Amino acid sequence: MSGRQVLLAQAALVGGLALALFMKQLPSMVRELRIYRMTGGLRANRRYP
Repeated sequence: MSGRQVLLAQAALVGGLALALFMKQLPSMVRELRIYRMTGGLRANRRYP
């Protein structure tokens, strides 16, 4: 294998791991976003000093 092929294989492996981690955390991020929107989001500064 050449150096370029090794780098491409490593990039694919790291990208796959990052994608798997993102997909695992996606439900938690959606839940946090819903809570953030229910509490007012950016407009909540007036309500919660």
